Parts: sequence; C-alpha cells; structure tokens
Amino acid sequence: MAKTAESMTIGVLAKSAGVNVETIRFYQRKGLLPEPEKPYGGIRRYSVADVGRVKFVKSAQRLGFKLDEIGELLRLEDGTHCSDASRLAERKLKDVREKLADLARMERELSELVRACHARSGNVSCPLIASLQEGDPPAPIRRAK
Repeated sequence: MAKTAESMTIGVLAKSAGVNVETIRFYQRKGLLPEPEKPYGGIRRYSVADVGRVKFVKSAQRLGFKLDEIGELLRLEDGTHCSDASRLAERKLKDVREKLADLARMERELSELVRACHARSGNVSCPLIASLQEGDPPAPIRRAK
C-alpha cells in the first residue's frame, strides 16, 4: 500500500522520525505537534509534514533549545522571519557561552582539587571532601617554581 499524504499511524510516524510513540504524544501535549482529528471508529493519521516537524523539534533540541523556545521557532518556520529567529539563536548562543565558561571554571576547580588530593600525605583530611563540606572550593593551590 503506497503512503498517501495522511496515511501514517502514530507508530509509523514515530519510527519515521526516529523517536518513540510517547515522544509524539508528549510533543502534542506541549503544542509542538498538532493532534489530527480521530475519525469515528478510526485511528488518527499523520503526514510526512508531521515527520518533518518532529525532526525539526529534535534538531532544535540538539542545539540546546528548550521546548518553549522550540515553540517560538515553530511559529517562525515559514522562514520569512529570519531576524526573529536570529534573535532567538543569539540568546541561545549567549546561554551556551555562559555554560561553557561555567564548565571551564568547574574544570579548573576540580583539577586543583584532584591535584591537592594527589599531593596530600599522611592523615591529612581529603581536600575534595573538606572543600565540599565547607561549601566553597578552595582558591587554586600555588605551587613552588
């Protein structure tokens, strides 16, 4: 049987989009994917456009967009509102850069704590555990040159 524009069941849609059925239902509850009418005594049917919409959502998620932001992007999906889409992307880029800065800070602090753990000797308290108990990681350790 050849697929018509509206011939997919929710299972076929999910498989075609590379997600599970619950993801489709979740997107519908969040307003990211319209729920087709259910004919009396029948089953809902989805289109190839619905596959594209689910893939759009998944692609946006991979770029770090939250579902509410994806909803905004979907309202711009005709492609004629590039400046609006650009503003959303600029905000997301700013968020990503802030997260990267936080991760770099965390890496530095953890690196110092690991070094301090390896440098300790005797019955000295573990620097990592002590730092976590104090609630504030110590300042970077200064090494003799």
